[in-house]
Amino acid sequence: MYLLFNDTYFTKGQSYLLIFQIVIITFLLPLSFFYLLRTFGKVDNIMLSDINQRKIPLLMQMALTVVLLTESITMDRFPELFFFFLGGLISTFIAFVLLFVKLKSSIHMIGSSAVTFFIIGLSIHNQINIMYLIAFSFFITGVIASSRIEMKAHTIKELTFGYLVGLLPQLSVWYFWL
Repeated sequence: MYLLFNDTYFTKGQSYLLIFQIVIITFLLPLSFFYLLRTFGKVDNIMLSDINQRKIPLLMQMALTVVLLTESITMDRFPELFFFFLGGLISTFIAFVLLFVKLKSSIHMIGSSAVTFFIIGLSIHNQINIMYLIAFSFFITGVIASSRIEMKAHTIKELTFGYLVGLLPQLSVWYFWL
């Protein structure tokens, strides 16, 4: 979405490299770490329903996000994406801290609300009308919340915490790039 709605020109090579780096650091490496943790018995399943099992994956995600922000998505090259991932790092840190006070927040809702408000920020920043995409993002967030309740993976309180933990850091970084 960033590449589609950004007013800065990127070559195909730059776009592919950016996507490749993001996929490796935000998807492939965390998936590899999950299987490693599962092999060593640190996590039971992908749901991570036990609060203590969430600590190591969240720490790993924070470390990977720092690498992404310092090596790939820097403020001078991709300012909007930099602040999106910075907001994600802050959200991950908040979710990690909440675990120590025995509050579990839905990571699905954190991601969904963060992406929704990043899309809104892109709309404002680039002065483009993407209302249908924004509405669709809110709809998908509702579908995700409903599915998490239906699967009995979270309570409404955990979903609400997750939504706010994703939303508030994104709103706070708007100050720096909008």
